[in-house]
Amino acid sequence: MNTEAMPLAARQAPKKLEDFAGQPHLLGPGKMLRRLLEADMIKSAVFFGPPGCGKTATARYIASRTQAYTVELNAAAAGVADLKKVLAEAKERAVTPSFDQRRTLVILDEIHHFNKTQQDVLLPSVERGDIILIGITTENPYFYINNALLSRFSVFEFKPLGDKDLLKILTRAAENENAKIDKDAAEFFITQANGDSRKMLNAAELAFVTTAPDKKGKKHITLEIAQECIQKRHLRYDKKGDEHYDIISAFIKSMRGSDPDAAVYWLARMLESGEDPRFIARRILICACEDVGLAEPYAVMIAQAAFAAAEELGMPEVRIPLAHAAIYVACCPKSNSAYLAVDKALAEVREGRYRPVPDHLRSGGKNRGYKYAHDFKNHYVKQLYMPDPVKFFEPGTLGREAALIQKLKELKGE
Repeated sequence: MNTEAMPLAARQAPKKLEDFAGQPHLLGPGKMLRRLLEADMIKSAVFFGPPGCGKTATARYIASRTQAYTVELNAAAAGVADLKKVLAEAKERAVTPSFDQRRTLVILDEIHHFNKTQQDVLLPSVERGDIILIGITTENPYFYINNALLSRFSVFEFKPLGDKDLLKILTRAAENENAKIDKDAAEFFITQANGDSRKMLNAAELAFVTTAPDKKGKKHITLEIAQECIQKRHLRYDKKGDEHYDIISAFIKSMRGSDPDAAVYWLARMLESGEDPRFIARRILICACEDVGLAEPYAVMIAQAAFAAAEELGMPEVRIPLAHAAIYVACCPKSNSAYLAVDKALAEVREGRYRPVPDHLRSGGKNRGYKYAHDFKNHYVKQLYMPDPVKFFEPGTLGREAALIQKLKELKGE
C-alpha cells in the first residue's frame, strides 16, 4: 500500500507500545491489556470509548504483532453473508496444515450496528476459538451487545484523550511532516479536537498540505492557519447514545446543585449539538418540580413558560427562555419535600392498609358532621381527614417553603 496516500491519522498509527498516547489504565506497564499484547495472548475482546481515542490503532497494533491471520470488517457495511464467508474461511484455516493451522483475528469496527441475529452468527466461532474477535464501538457494549456474546469477551473501556496526550500525538506528527506549530496554534488544534485525535490530525494534515515550506524546507503553522482548517468545532453528541444521556444528566445535576454556570454550559452543549429544545424544556420543568419544589413555587411557572416558548420558537431565539429558566432553577433554594411526600403516599396506597373515606368527608358530608373550614376563625378547623393518619410531608427549611410552613403553624395555633 502507498503510505503517502494514506491519511495522516493512519500514517501516525503507533508502531510500538511507547508510541501510544493515553490509556495508561490499559496500556501502562503491568496493566492487563499491555501484558496480553506483550505475550501475544490476546483473547476475544471489545474496545469501547469515544471516537479518536485509540481503539482501532490498538486493534491494528495487535494485528501487526500477532501470528494470526487478520480480517477487518465494518459492521455498518458487512452483512450476514459476508460474515459467514469470513467465519467459514477461519474455520478451514484453523484445521488445515497448509495454512499452519493459523487462527484468525477479526477486527469488527462499529460492532454495535450488528443486530441480534448477526451477533448470534459470531457466537459459535468465538466459542470454539476459530476466531479471535475484537469488536470496536463508541457505544456502551452492555446495551448493544447480547449477553451470550458479551460473556465471552474481555471488555476494555478507552477514555477520551487529554490535552497532554493530544499534544504528544500532534508533536510527533509535526516532526514527521517537517513542520513547526506555534504554541497557540497547537492549543487551538487540541481544544477544538474535543479529545478526538483523528479529528485533530485531519485538521493538522490540512494545514500541512496547504502550507508552503520555507527556504529550509520547514512548514510554519500559525494560529491563523489552524483556525482556517477548523471552521466549526465538532461536538461529540449522539441523541441516542451515551453522550446524550451523560450531558442531560450533567445539566440536571448542575441545576439541582445550584451551579448556574455549569447548567448554562451543558445547555449550550445540547443546543449547539442540535438537541430538541422541547426535550431540554421538559427536563427543566421536571427539575423545577422535583428539586426546587415548594422552596420557590415560581420556578415551576418560569419552567412552564420556557416549555411553552420551546413549543413556539426555534433556534436561535429559544436559547434565551431556556437559559432564563435553567439559570433561575439553578439559583433557587431547593426542596424535594413534595416529591418525597407523594412517593411515600404512593407506597402507602400500594402496600399499606386500606382506608375507607370517613363518613363526614363523603359527598354530602355536611349532613354527617363535616365542619366547613370557612365557618371558623382563620378559616381553619381541626377534624379527621384520614383514618389512621400517617405523616408523608416533611417540610424543608429554605425559601418560601419555610415561610409557608410557619404560616400553617400559626394558623393551627402551634
